[in-house]
This record gives sequence, C-alpha cells and structure tokens, in this order.
Amino acid sequence: MEQVTVENVQLLHAKNDDHGGVVVELEEHMDSDVFLTLLKTSLSEWTMQGKKGVWIKIPILLVNLVEPAVKEGFCYHHAESDYVMLVKWIPETTSTIPANASHRVGVGAVVLNHKREMLVVQEKNGPLRGKGIWKVPTGIVDVGEDICTGVIREVKEETGIDTEFVEVLAFRQWHKSFFEKSDLFFVCMMRPLSFDIQIQEVEIEAAKWMPLEDVAAQPFAQKESLLKYITDLCIAKVERDYSGFSPHPVTSGYIYLNKRDLN
Repeated sequence: MEQVTVENVQLLHAKNDDHGGVVVELEEHMDSDVFLTLLKTSLSEWTMQGKKGVWIKIPILLVNLVEPAVKEGFCYHHAESDYVMLVKWIPETTSTIPANASHRVGVGAVVLNHKREMLVVQEKNGPLRGKGIWKVPTGIVDVGEDICTGVIREVKEETGIDTEFVEVLAFRQWHKSFFEKSDLFFVCMMRPLSFDIQIQEVEIEAAKWMPLEDVAAQPFAQKESLLKYITDLCIAKVERDYSGFSPHPVTSGYIYLNKRDLN
C-alpha cells in the first residue's frame, strides 16, 4: 500500500513540488475506504504543514478512487489516455494552480523545389475533404517533439518526401479549435531532400508538385484564408528574401529567431 508513517500516523506517499504543494502518484491497488481514510489524514497533516496544492495522479485501473477524492474537494485538472490528474487547493486564499494546457501545436510545411513547385496534398478527411483544394502538408506536433522535428515527420508520413527544416515563416493562433482548446499553427519553410512522392493512403487522397503560381491561383487561396497567407509568404521568401525564424538550441529546447537581423 502506498503510504508513509509520520509519528505513527499513516499518510499517503507524496513528493513535494516546487510550489509549496505535494504530488501523490498512485500505482498499487487500494480499497476505496482505505484510500479515503488515508486521504483525510493526509490532508489534515498537509494543512498543518502549510502545503498549498495537492495533486493526485490516478491511473485508469484505479478509477474507483476518483469518487472519494472528489467528495473530499478534489476536482479534475486534466486527463491522458492512462490516468486522470486531480487537484485541490488547501489554503483559504485564491488558488494559484495553473489551468490545464490551453493550446495544441500544429505545423504546415512549405516545401519548394528548384522548379518553383510546391509540395501539395488533398486530404481524405477534414473540412477540405472532397473539395479539390490543394494545400500544404499539415499535422500536429507530438508530446515532447520539437516543431522543427515534427514538421519533418509530418511531411515524410503524408508524402514520403524527406526534408530539411529551414525556418518558421509565420504562426497563427486560433481559439476553440479542438474541444475548447486554442491552436498555435506554425508555417515552416522546408528544403526538399527527395522528390519521389509516396502518399499515406489512410489520410491523403493525392499529392503532387504544383507550380507556386497555380497554388496561389486557386479560388480558395484568393480569399482571406490561411492558404493565401502561406502562398504570399512563400512568394515573399523566394522573390524578396523574406526572413523567418530559424531554430537555435537553448537549455530547454530551441529558440526561434531572425538571425539575419539579430546582429
């Protein structure tokens, strides 16, 4: 059973976090009544210690422990495929517990070959399905994946084309795009390293190299749409040396900046 003893009092095993709170990560099976007793005792002890936020990570196999925790004032913070995270603010003050992650990160790949042709796809799913619109490969960056790595992966998965990341040309913020979450979408300039297309048939209807001017001439791209800005950015990059943001390593990942104008 996941517990510790403090002066002969049984408590749930917890680790201190960096903000004056504790984190409980349950792993072993525990009876609901036993858990409730330990939780009440632990909360009393943590209150006396001046702890603030209490986090309880409950794996999906221990879902029976969610109800007693909620009855003790815990609420849902977030959930993943194999666990739910509950949290409670102990002090009689305004809670400073941060909200769950508010954004997801998407990428769009602008891949241009030496013939001034853009790599474009038609999707089998999504709002543009069946509309005959050619667009750049897009996708979602995975957890723990860098933007510059994720966009290379997405292009490879959808079209079979190997690419090299050049820079971020621009980004867009969009609210309530996915279950009330906001979306950050990064338009990335890529350099092709291969040219023979092999589509991912599950998601992609067709893919080809298309003259940049033809992509821009599509009626959909003439409207005030994301595709219009993407083609405008691409033309600006090719014809007017538009400078985007290239990745440079820092301690925690990458910082994307305009290196040309930095010095």
